[in-house]
Amino acid sequence: MSLTITGRNLEITPAIREYVQTKTARVLRHFDQVIDTQVMLSIEPLKHTAEITMRLRGKDLHCEASDDNLYAAIDLLVDKADRQVIKYKTKAQNHVHEPPKRQEIPA
Repeated sequence: MSLTITGRNLEITPAIREYVQTKTARVLRHFDQVIDTQVMLSIEPLKHTAEITMRLRGKDLHCEASDDNLYAAIDLLVDKADRQVIKYKTKAQNHVHEPPKRQEIPA
């Protein structure tokens, strides 16, 4: 999985990069088929926003979270992304190719 972290009006420090990498690794515990992940962090007056776009096979997941603190926004974001990945995984597992039902023809 490739991870891209960018910042709007924000310089990505090694501490922020390490924090995001550690938190996004939690999502990989549940689902390891993530192709690409893009994280966008932005700072506006009194509002810190974190967005994530995850490319999975056949689907793109997008989440956004805002808070007064950047680290809290990242925590909220990872929680949302984790729930979406679990939801996607359960749907994918429930729709496994089932054998077709046979219809009996009356004799």
